[in-house]
Order: sequence, then C-alpha cells, then structure tokens
Amino acid sequence: MKRIILGFLVLIAWAGKVYSQPATVTVGNDTGTVISKYIYGHFAEHLGHCIYGGFYVGDTNRTIPNTNGVRNDIIAALKKLKIPLLRWPGGCFADTYHWKDGIGPKNLRPSIVNTNWGDVTEDNSFGTHDFLNMCELLGAEPYLSGNVGSGTVQELRDWVQYVNFTNKSPMSDLRRTNGREKPWAVKFWGIGNEAWGCGGNMPPSYYADVFRQYTTFMSSTPQAKLFKIASGASDADYTWTETLMKNIPLYMLDGVAMHHYSVIDWNHKGSAADYNEQQYFTILKQAWQMEELVTKHSAVMDKYDPKKKVALVVDEWGGWYDVEPGTNPGFLYQQNTMRDAMIAGLTLNIFNNHADRVRVANLAQCVNVLQAVILTDKEKMILTPTYHVMEMYNVHQDATRLPVTVKADDYVLGNEKLPAVSVSASRDKSGVIHISLVNIDVHTPRDISVSLQGLSATSVTGRILQSAKIQDCNTFAQPELIKPVAFNGASIKGQTLTVKLPAVSVVVLELK
Repeated sequence: MKRIILGFLVLIAWAGKVYSQPATVTVGNDTGTVISKYIYGHFAEHLGHCIYGGFYVGDTNRTIPNTNGVRNDIIAALKKLKIPLLRWPGGCFADTYHWKDGIGPKNLRPSIVNTNWGDVTEDNSFGTHDFLNMCELLGAEPYLSGNVGSGTVQELRDWVQYVNFTNKSPMSDLRRTNGREKPWAVKFWGIGNEAWGCGGNMPPSYYADVFRQYTTFMSSTPQAKLFKIASGASDADYTWTETLMKNIPLYMLDGVAMHHYSVIDWNHKGSAADYNEQQYFTILKQAWQMEELVTKHSAVMDKYDPKKKVALVVDEWGGWYDVEPGTNPGFLYQQNTMRDAMIAGLTLNIFNNHADRVRVANLAQCVNVLQAVILTDKEKMILTPTYHVMEMYNVHQDATRLPVTVKADDYVLGNEKLPAVSVSASRDKSGVIHISLVNIDVHTPRDISVSLQGLSATSVTGRILQSAKIQDCNTFAQPELIKPVAFNGASIKGQTLTVKLPAVSVVVLELK
C-alpha cells in the first residue's frame, strides 16, 4: 500500500511539472483608448554597425542593393514591420552630435570621433538629409534627439528651422542649397538624452530649466506641430519624473521619457545566447519590472496631469547582454534568441495595456545593436525573433485597447516566481479583435479560457512563434530557424475562447 501511495504522489508531482491549473482571461469591451502606433517605434544610434555597415552601406556600394546608400533589404523588412517611428542620432551620441557637420557635399564634411561608442572615427557621410530621406522610404515618422549636452539653444533652433520651415529663412535657404526644397515636417523632438548621465550629469531641477529654455526657441509650423520630449528617468527614479512634471508647465511639454533595460548585472551581463534557466528567469523578471515602472511613473504624472495630456515615452527598452565573442566591446553587438522574443511580447503587452499614458516607445536598437530586429553581415541579412514578435503585434497599431484581466499560475523557479502569462487585446477599425498572448514558463504549457465580455466573434485564426530551446536563434547559416507559423490551438464557442498556449511561446489571435 505504501508503494502504491508513493507512486501516486510521484505521479502527481511529475504531472505538476507538465500541466497547470487552467488560466482564465477576461477581455472586456472598448475602453475608448487607442493604442498609438508610435508604441512600436525603433531606435537608430550612431553605435557600432547600426548606421554604418547596417542601414547605410554608402551610395557608391555596388555589391549590396541600396537607395542612396541605404540597404533596400532593410527598407523592405522594416516596411513589412510597419515601423511607425525611428529615433536618431542617439542615445548618448546625440549630445555630442553637431548636425551641421552632416550636411552639404559629403567630401567636405568633417570627420568626428565617436567618444561614446568605441572611439571610432566617422566621416559624417550619413547626416540629416540621409536620415530623413530614409524615413520617407520607410513611411516612418522621424524622431530627432537634439544636442543639449554639448550644443546650444541656437544650434537646436536652427535644426528645427532647417528641417521644418517652408518660407525663406537662413536655414531653409541652406536646406535648398543642399538639394531639398520641401521641408520634412519633423514633429518628434527629444530635448537631450539621459540628462542625468551621459547627457550632462544634471540634477532634475537644473534640467527642467534647460528644457524650458531650449523649447522656448523651438517653433512649430502649420505642417509640423512639435512634440517635445523631455529627457526622462532611468528605471525607478520617480523623483526625476516628479521634478519635471512639477517644474515644467504642461503647455511646454508633450512627453517625458523613461529608459529601462532588462539586464542581469551591469558588470556581468552574461551571454546573449549561452545562458541557463536562472539567467533566463532573471532577465524576464527585469522585463516584468516594466509593469511596475510604467504604473508608478504614470501615477506621478497623474498628480500634475490628470487629463493625461503628457505622454510617457519609453524611448529605450530591451535586453542588454555581453557582446558576442570577438566583437568590439563598444559596438554592443549581440545575438537575439527566444528569450528576447519573450521580452518583446511581454513588454509590448504592458505598453498596450497602459496605452492611456504610454504613447511612444522605441526598442533599442534597430540593426546590429542590443535587442536588434535585424542583423547584417556584409550582403547577408537575418530577421531576429524580436522582429517576428513586432511584426505579429503590428495589428495593434492604432487599434482600440480592450481591457484584459489575467488569472494564471505563476512560473516558479526555486523560491522565486513570476506571472507566466501576459495578454493584451484590441479591436481595429474594421471591428476585428486581436489578442496577443505570451507564456514565459520554460516547462509548462497553459490551457487558457478567455471570456469575451460584450464581444462577439464566430471564427479564430492565429500565428505562433516558438522553438525547441529557449537559447535558439536565427543565424546566417540558419536564418529561418525561428519564424511565425499558423497556430491551431485555439477554438471559439459562443463568448468563450479556448487556447492551448505552449511553453515559451508568443501567439497572436485574430477573431472575426
């Protein structure tokens, strides 16, 4: 009898590792809040091979198809992604960049040393015209980061006039001299970057005054009403956000930035592709922290801006690991695995669910740097798992957020636990409902019952991103190891949707 009981207990313990209690998700009717497409923005800094050797191969390159030096395959991939916004030229680089060095005949542009990222010499062949024309090819809005750290008020004022002013003026005349008649109408402007650190090591009260000074001289035009973004907090520095909200009049302020990276330890970040479950868990714990950060920064902003006029702009986020062996430490080149797909799906769900305050965000970074969506090697190009998550999720862009509640077993490792399931939902302008689900648990699939309250649908289709191991990644030898495929694990009956969500997977469902 003891042997039978013991065997029964072992069977229960084994079953507990494979199955969990059914999870329940409730999706409500419209909130009236639109999920801004700008939540799905990207970041392109002069860092490593993001610009030179990434986006830009030079307009004399004959081996890699390009348009005015910008790779055609990258343009095509990002257009499929429906990239809505691209931030440039930094990052820390922005507060050392003087935009007039990057205009005019390329053979006359001065070279500079990128002191932030590897002390490499750049020839300024990729400048304002190149970036803004590239954004036009992408169909994306440009987001320019102004130099506050080492620049001047006049310099930023001139840049705004150069790119936005239609009539005759010194800067619009200079733009025409350099071959561009029509202004680009740039709306998004960052007033410095990380002013608490590489952007000048300023205290928040001092930076608030700097912001007020610089933005006073930045003028909107009929074609471009400026969206002015203050350099915001690092992670949980709520005092920084409160100081800006208290000291900057709301009529001067459109967005307050916040940066958060998922990192194990800043001194020992660990490998991007060779990691164990504990390291995986720690990174996902950091990714889940975005929920707390967004909630608490929003609460601070609510005190001064209850009508939510000012956006919370998460203009740097993503996973940060050690660089790949043999690469320049200052270039921040890292692989991109299923762990990064989990970060992306989880984070975008958080942004969707907080779309009343989070209205702009930028993944760091777009090509060859940190949690990139694209990696290149000379003429070769691959799409990462992060790319595929963002492509799957682009159905949420400018759709109406649907409220979601989730009750599910946690992902447990040792004495720690995390929410295993993350969900967001929206209804697009044609009435189609999309639900995105993430299961970060390495071992346990989830049976999920979704209650559609006040919503109706008769059919469900979907796609899934998953792989055999959490360390799996796309490589130049196997560029399509991980890619979305059709998902057949969902069915609908009445107002109940049943989903079998595999371990370590991202699923996006379409309900009609």
